[in-house]
Amino acid sequence: MSAGVHRRLRLGMVGGGRGAFIGAVHRMAARLDDRYELVAGALSSDPERAAASAADVGIDPARSYADWREMAQAEGRLRREGRKGIDAVSIVTPNHLHAPIARAFLAEGIHIICDKPLTVSLAEALELRDLARDHSALFVLTHTYTGYPMVRHARWLVEQGAIGELRLLQVEYAQDWWAEASAMTEGGWRGDPAIAGPAGTLGDVGIHAYQLASYVSGCEPDEIAAELHTFAPGRRLDDHVQVMMRYANGARGSLWASQVATGCENALTLRLYGSRAQLRFEQEDPNVLWLTPQGGSAQRITRGRASSIAADQATRIPPGHPEGYIEAFAQLYRDAADRILALESGRADLPDSAALPGIADGVAGHRFIASVLQSHRRGSAWVRLDEARDPD
Repeated sequence: MSAGVHRRLRLGMVGGGRGAFIGAVHRMAARLDDRYELVAGALSSDPERAAASAADVGIDPARSYADWREMAQAEGRLRREGRKGIDAVSIVTPNHLHAPIARAFLAEGIHIICDKPLTVSLAEALELRDLARDHSALFVLTHTYTGYPMVRHARWLVEQGAIGELRLLQVEYAQDWWAEASAMTEGGWRGDPAIAGPAGTLGDVGIHAYQLASYVSGCEPDEIAAELHTFAPGRRLDDHVQVMMRYANGARGSLWASQVATGCENALTLRLYGSRAQLRFEQEDPNVLWLTPQGGSAQRITRGRASSIAADQATRIPPGHPEGYIEAFAQLYRDAADRILALESGRADLPDSAALPGIADGVAGHRFIASVLQSHRRGSAWVRLDEARDPD
C-alpha cells in the first residue's frame, strides 16, 4: 500500500459524459484512493451535454469545456501562470480521438492517462510514441487487468523462475454481448471502423488478452498466424479472432477472443505452462491464482496470502475480503499518482514503473493487431511481428 501524505492531483477528463460506461469507471478509480480531484473536463462533443455532464460530477462551470482543444490550451495556460491547472488528463473518448487529444495535452506538459487502445493504427502509435519521447510527461495506458494483485503476483512468480522456462501459453477472452440478435449489427461506435479502427473484437478485448499474456509471461511472440471472423451479417468489423503464436525460445501460444461466445460474461483466462509448473488466472475469480508444480498438487494462492511485494502494493483490504475490477483500475491511477509526484518533485529515486502499462504496451498491442490483420488477409499465413504493417 502507498504510505504517507500526498498532494491530491488535479485531474481533467476528456469524454466520459452522461451514459458513458468507461468514463464513470475512470472517475471511480481516480477517487478510490483519494489521490485525485476532478476539476476540469470536456465531457462531450455536444456543448449542452458537456455542461450537464460536468454539473453531474461537480466540475465548476468555468472549467467545463465544449472542446478538448480549448481545454488543453486553457489548462496549459493556467499551469504556466501557476494557477493550478490540471496535473493529468484522463482520455476516455472513442478510439479515433485518443492520439489527437494526447498530442494536444502532451504539448502543454500535462500527464496522460489514456484508455486503451492507444490509437487506431500502428503508424499513429509509433508517431505518438516518438512525440512522447520529446516530452517529460508520463503516459499511462489503462490495461485494467494489470492492476489485479494476483496478476502482479503471477508476473513476480514468473520472474522468480517458479514455472521454469515457458513452453506453452494460452489466453482467451470470451464475451457474448455481441451475440444478441438486437446487437448483431450494432455495438455503437465499436462497430464503426472510422471510429474504432480496423479491428473489432480484436481491438476491443483481443488486445487486452495479448497484453495480459505478455505482461505476465515477460515474452512477446516473434510471429503469429491468425484468422478473423464476423458471424453477424452486415457487421463491418470482426467479432471473433483466433491466433497461433511462436516465441523465440521455442514456446508456442494461442489466443482466442470472441464477443459472440454465447453464455460468457467476461471470461478472461490466462494459462502459462513452464518446464517446472503451470500458472492459471481467471479474471472472473480475480482474488485467486493457481500454481501447479510438475508432479505436484495444485496450490490455490489467495490475494491476502500472496507473499510478494508486487501483490502487497496492489492490496487494500484484509484477507478474505474480495477486491475486484474497480480496485484494479484504481491501482493504475494510484501508481500513476506516485510516479507523477516523484517526477514533478525531481526525485532521483523514481518509483519502479515496470508494473504500470504505458505507451510501449500500446505500440506492442498495435504491432499485434497489424500482424493479425496482415496474416488474416494472407490466408492465415505466418507473419513476423517486427515486419508488421498497417493494412492499406
